Amino acid sequence: MDFIPQLLLLQDNEDEDLLLAALASLLLISIDEARRLRNACRNPSHRYLCRPQLLPSPRHNTPWQRLYASRDDRAFITTMGFNVETFHTLLVSGFEMEWEGLPIDRTDVSRAGAPRLHARSLDAAGALGLVLHYLSSAMQEVGLQQIFALIPATVSRYLKFSMPILLNSLRTMPEAEIRWPTGDEFHEDNALIVARHPRLLGAFGSADGLGLAVQEADDAEAENATYNGWKSSHFINNILAFSPQGVIIHATLNAPGSWHDAHTARPLFEKLYTSTPDNFYLVTDTAFPRSAVSIAGKIRAPLKTGQRVEGTAAEQDETLTFNRELLSYRQTAEWGMRAMQGGFARLRVPLDINDSEGRRALLELCCRLHNVRAVCIGINQIRSVYMPTWQAIEGKEIWSRLEILADE
Repeated sequence: MDFIPQLLLLQDNEDEDLLLAALASLLLISIDEARRLRNACRNPSHRYLCRPQLLPSPRHNTPWQRLYASRDDRAFITTMGFNVETFHTLLVSGFEMEWEGLPIDRTDVSRAGAPRLHARSLDAAGALGLVLHYLSSAMQEVGLQQIFALIPATVSRYLKFSMPILLNSLRTMPEAEIRWPTGDEFHEDNALIVARHPRLLGAFGSADGLGLAVQEADDAEAENATYNGWKSSHFINNILAFSPQGVIIHATLNAPGSWHDAHTARPLFEKLYTSTPDNFYLVTDTAFPRSAVSIAGKIRAPLKTGQRVEGTAAEQDETLTFNRELLSYRQTAEWGMRAMQGGFARLRVPLDINDSEGRRALLELCCRLHNVRAVCIGINQIRSVYMPTWQAIEGKEIWSRLEILADE
């Protein structure tokens, strides 16, 4: 390298200060070069397929067309997380109408012009399938290119166009609502919990935090905002609360990873304070902030390891029994988090640090789709454990079919 003769010269002159400065400069340049090489390796520019390497037509005999034509619940759930019936419910709940009614934004197309459906590589069902494949897996876009026979530019354009359409349609679906309980719903949810844990009078749900990895940022302010010193990495914080039916009833999304949990949980505290009757509470883990006077008694957590239990032997026994039930029910929040990250593998890929609005929309989309799946399909660990009476009400045949699909 050009620096070596200079370094040797500096050594001959025994000028330590200049030598150290030169070494520091060399170190910085080496770090920049290593970062450049790493980014070059990550650059997907050489990891794509051109039209000659793809199937001739996205509309005929592609892997997606084969899958869609099969109308097989197992295949749909395996690849997209939804059965055939629920897929078509999503399709006709506004997605298809907007896909066919709006022009795709392009520099050479008027935004006010009529959509040219005959010129699109995918119909509405194909576009919905593309989005669900994208969310349900961590595959690179080259995999989507093979499944749908699309070039990279078309994959990116269709995802960018379709995801907001799906989110807008989900916001109108009752099954996709993220809604805090009201009125008698607190009693109904508590009755489901008490049927399994008789001491948890007043519990109506569980909550936990979900940290998701984000990319590192060049901007120092964004870098500091997302850096989590406890995990020594870059994250965004989210707080999700689940009902015993497996539905998300509250979601705080896309908070910076550097925020304290008490600050991230402020919207949840507000709902507990203003919209939750007395004597009802959420179950969380011991790390969850719950010391605010305004919500005293509305968040409960199991005892910490090694925590001393006061009282008589009978009182201690009752406290420990209550604690075991709290600990058991708290597990439902863990199941909910696993359902989110397992069902939407895209959340396991570091999210784009430079697109805060896009991250939030992606997270909301996954949360609402989780609720649709929990309500419409019912393959959800929380629901299957805490609603055993549904088997008798809905019939063994339905539950047997769901069990087979889950095992497969």
